[in-house]
Amino acid sequence: MKKVLTAGAAMAMVLSMASMGAMAEDTVDVNVIAAQYGQNTADWWAQFVEDFNADNPGINLNVEVVSWNDIYTVVNTRIANGEAPDVLNIDVFADYQADDLLLPIQDVVSEETYSKMYDAFLDQSEVDGTVWAIPDLASARALYYNKDILEAAGVEVPTTWDELTAACEAIKAYDDSIYPWGIDMTTDEGQAAFAYYTWNNGGGFVDDEGNWTLNSPENVEAIEYAISLVNAGYTNSDPANDTRYDLQDMFGAGKIAMVIAPNSLPTYIADGGNEVNYGVASIPSNTGESVSAGVMDRFMCFDNDYTDEEKAAITTFFDYFYDDARYTDWVAMEGFLPATKTGGEALAAADPDMASWIDILASCKFYPTAKAEWADVKQGVISAEQNALLGESVQEQLDNLQAEIAG
Repeated sequence: MKKVLTAGAAMAMVLSMASMGAMAEDTVDVNVIAAQYGQNTADWWAQFVEDFNADNPGINLNVEVVSWNDIYTVVNTRIANGEAPDVLNIDVFADYQADDLLLPIQDVVSEETYSKMYDAFLDQSEVDGTVWAIPDLASARALYYNKDILEAAGVEVPTTWDELTAACEAIKAYDDSIYPWGIDMTTDEGQAAFAYYTWNNGGGFVDDEGNWTLNSPENVEAIEYAISLVNAGYTNSDPANDTRYDLQDMFGAGKIAMVIAPNSLPTYIADGGNEVNYGVASIPSNTGESVSAGVMDRFMCFDNDYTDEEKAAITTFFDYFYDDARYTDWVAMEGFLPATKTGGEALAAADPDMASWIDILASCKFYPTAKAEWADVKQGVISAEQNALLGESVQEQLDNLQAEIAG
């Protein structure tokens, strides 16, 4: 569930606020790198740091907020320089775990806080019986459509790929200044596009035994279909560079008729000052059964040879963050879904729409992020899509990727 406000240049903001007065010599530092989810993330963390340091005078919390476009480079550079953070908020974890860089998460999370997590989310961070990260927040994806545009074009909400193609053709005939369909194959979300199309064509990243199946016939057909929509002029003109947030801006401005987006889209549109008469539906499928994509980000703790006092300080950070009221505020801030049972209950009770999204999340498929090769697969499918946009063979691109990953 990644929100990138601007592409390219780093957007690192160091939000370090000490408690009032001179810090004692025995103050313990806790350094966190956190992903930037949207317009409100930096301000939320700034207030969190101020409150935390005021309430915990023996700890000096530092939080550095970094854009999703830059966070992987920032983190990997720090690790290479021997400057890994204590706590990292990001999506991937398996490559760090495979390199023996992480602590088992229960080493630094209290039993009370750990017990709040949905078991299904914890399962996504388990390797060889050990859980290495805890969920930060989650999102699910669905089809958003502009009711006014579809009505004016005389089309129903598509549920199949044939219906989607026909709807795009009709919308283009109605007003060729409107993009009927949005596609993001950028370095930010290209793996999500791969999931949307392959999962809804009976394919996917892995088979039931967890073996990589990147070049399966179902996957090749799915990506070829997505590329065909681009080539027919039914989508935004530059899927390799138009991020999910560019698409959401276009949808908010009435320039895109249909887009797959997370449950946070209405919040994003409202924060941008737009209003859309929208509806929500299942993602169109070529198999008769729509599959939604669930996305979960994580907190993990690097193994920096801590003292007991330093471990206790990190535990205090997690307890403070996952306090029910504070955590609910964090999730609601950008319109995401909670990763804790108590947070889910609170948000569902307050908002019936949120309750339905939590139900959707329970039936989502997730990226195979517990596999050590995931980081390479993620970049590999994005590269394959972008090369296909340039006219390269989808079959050849996925064959090469499968050979590289599976050996």
